[in-house]
Amino acid sequence: MKGAWRVWQRNWTVYRQTWRISFVPPLLEPLFYLLAFGIGLSALIGEITYRGVGISYIAFIAPALIAINIMQSAFFENTYASFVRMYYQKTFNAMLATPLSLEEVITGEIVWGATRSLIGTAIMMAVISAFGLIRYPEGLLLLPLALLGGLAFGAIAMLFTSIVPNIETFNLPIFLFITPMFLFSGTFFPIDALPPWAGSLAQFLPLTHLVRLARDLSYGQIGPEVFGSLAYLLLFTLVAYLLALRGMARRIIR
Repeated sequence: MKGAWRVWQRNWTVYRQTWRISFVPPLLEPLFYLLAFGIGLSALIGEITYRGVGISYIAFIAPALIAINIMQSAFFENTYASFVRMYYQKTFNAMLATPLSLEEVITGEIVWGATRSLIGTAIMMAVISAFGLIRYPEGLLLLPLALLGGLAFGAIAMLFTSIVPNIETFNLPIFLFITPMFLFSGTFFPIDALPPWAGSLAQFLPLTHLVRLARDLSYGQIGPEVFGSLAYLLLFTLVAYLLALRGMARRIIR
């Protein structure tokens, strides 16, 4: 991990030069969503039943916005940004000319993607907490959840980076992988509203479990079902990480 830390440190140094631009989206995005849904749709929909308890629609989607941010921050960092560093800037080649190993470079990149998820989550939590939509101290567990979710989506993003022929091809995993999860992982409506077959498929989507955990932690409802979703994310992260290492080794060596 010492070498991976150096890769993380390099990305952090670059990030500090442009952090003001990166700071804006996670600050304004939840505000726009909460105002739009809170003022508009929430008045039309009324309450949503979650785990047998009636909650407002704005309280229902607020944790999902955090989960979506975790997914997108890590995924886009370890697809587009990592591809640019690998292919156009030749940063990976420069790092591999040092004593760093390929595994350390890829691990550092994925951990950096998870860090971007953590930073975005902390900013979003500050905004959402202003609306009283996160219960503390349980809500603080959203921060380590952001790291885990960031590792999961950063690893699968790095796997896609290892196989796409060019940067334009990232449109395919975004359209076929990210967009369906954005819509059908219990983000904007309960999974129970889906047909049974679609609800069963949704259980295999990592964002479904990330959203479920984000809601439980935001509401302070930490029960036995949390461990099932946590185990799924851990297994998904491990498998995606190993596949990403194998894929990147094959691509860079080739």
